[in-house]
Amino acid sequence: MAKILIVDDDPDIVDACRLFLEKQGYTVTGASSRADGMQAIASHKPDLLVLDIMMEQPDDGIAMAQELRRQGFKAPILMLTSISKVTGMEYGRDNDLVPVDGFLEKPVQPATLVGMVKQLLGRKEG
Repeated sequence: MAKILIVDDDPDIVDACRLFLEKQGYTVTGASSRADGMQAIASHKPDLLVLDIMMEQPDDGIAMAQELRRQGFKAPILMLTSISKVTGMEYGRDNDLVPVDGFLEKPVQPATLVGMVKQLLGRKEG
């Protein structure tokens, strides 16, 4: 089963997402900061990354995604964020600025999260 890393500074988000995804059979690891996330990627080699945008710095998630892509990280990256609610601005995928494969707005419904994860991993639902 696929390995998923969730990087978010809100432990409740990490725990909730872990619960939803582990029920689907995924192996889930959590990290609470950009630095911890980078270490977890090196050690766990996830098949998919769920990433918050605003952590210690307002753009940590974006900067982390950019750095990972520059380093050749090929696994899908799913942004799970509430930034548009906080800033009032809409964000979307951009290969240079925001090199991710999908966006979901917090709070996310479990079925929506699981569906997006399955889609990004190329799995059939059901």
